[in-house]
Amino acid sequence: MLLELAQWLARDIRAFSVFNYITLRAVMATLTALAIGLVFGPMLIRKLTALKIGQAVRQDGPQTHLAKSGTPTMGGALILIAVGAATLLWADLSNRFVWAVLIVTLGFGWIGWVDDYRKVVYKDPNGMPAREKYLWQSLIGIVAAVYLAFAVPAQTNAEAVDLFLQWARGGFSVNLPPRADLIVPFFKNVAYPLGVFGFIGLTYLVIVGTSNAVNLTDGADGLAILPSVLVGTALGVFAYVAGNAVFARYLLIPHIPGAGELTVFCGAIAGAGLAFLWFNAYPAQVFMGDVGALALGGALGTVAVIVRQEIVLFIMGGVFVVETLSVMLQVGYFKYTKRRYGEGRRIFRMAPLHHHFEVGGVKESQVVVRFWIVTMMLVLFGLSTLKLR
Repeated sequence: MLLELAQWLARDIRAFSVFNYITLRAVMATLTALAIGLVFGPMLIRKLTALKIGQAVRQDGPQTHLAKSGTPTMGGALILIAVGAATLLWADLSNRFVWAVLIVTLGFGWIGWVDDYRKVVYKDPNGMPAREKYLWQSLIGIVAAVYLAFAVPAQTNAEAVDLFLQWARGGFSVNLPPRADLIVPFFKNVAYPLGVFGFIGLTYLVIVGTSNAVNLTDGADGLAILPSVLVGTALGVFAYVAGNAVFARYLLIPHIPGAGELTVFCGAIAGAGLAFLWFNAYPAQVFMGDVGALALGGALGTVAVIVRQEIVLFIMGGVFVVETLSVMLQVGYFKYTKRRYGEGRRIFRMAPLHHHFEVGGVKESQVVVRFWIVTMMLVLFGLSTLKLR
């Protein structure tokens, strides 16, 4: 929106041409989202408190968390508003990837909103049934995956449509351009062709998996939001490089025309996330709820797919991965031992993993900060893949 205004003004005043630079607009989007979050955060918290939209805490969770009951939740709506407003103000609204990421983000945010609403209205910590939630996530994930399977290899939406028609007319068998291959980090020339179905399957798993992983991690004050900011910022760097033909060629990564504009979106995530952390840091004044966690995860997964860095996302989001695996292992082992021995057994004291440490006597704030440090190291390691090949 502001880019179009700046381009119009630049016809007479050359100084406004500076807004054509993605880096400047990414910084402005970060500052805009940060300002929106800091200004409207207190108002939102007061409103949520007045409406008695408080967190329903699991009775089987750590006993120290019972004191959190009643803390305002659904604060993730503030993140979505800040990200959406900053992106619409500073991004190039003619860019197809900007709209794709925004739609996925808001779609998953809507699912989280419904889930949180049921928790608040019916005082049910479980909220939306898992099957119903997964159904809606899958629907959005599949639609996004099908679109990106043809949009990423193409330079325009028109080319994407042509590629889709070729695939349909050719008996659902067409080779996608090399830029759609699965990139293996740390190796110069190692990439695996996925094909259309492979691309769709991987994209679906990345988007839906990341969304749920961030949601599972959001169980302690500030635990999920800063890793989301760090990973989102790093993906912004990858987006900028992938969108620049010169940098992409030099660093031996696929050049994705239009992907650079996602740097603005990632900047908005960073700004909104930092603003939310201001109120979510221990002891939290507000929780993001599923409306924020599901949306952030879906956004990170979608950006990673577009810039062809799915494996790097797996590395940088190591905390999200470990938290998810801890739940899967705990549930799987419990069911197996219950069938085998008639009594369910556990691997961890409690899952997700951060609860395991809390139950073991580590303070919540210590667990959170240590997980932050781990994420910082993993993000730096992921960024190193740009050059270490």
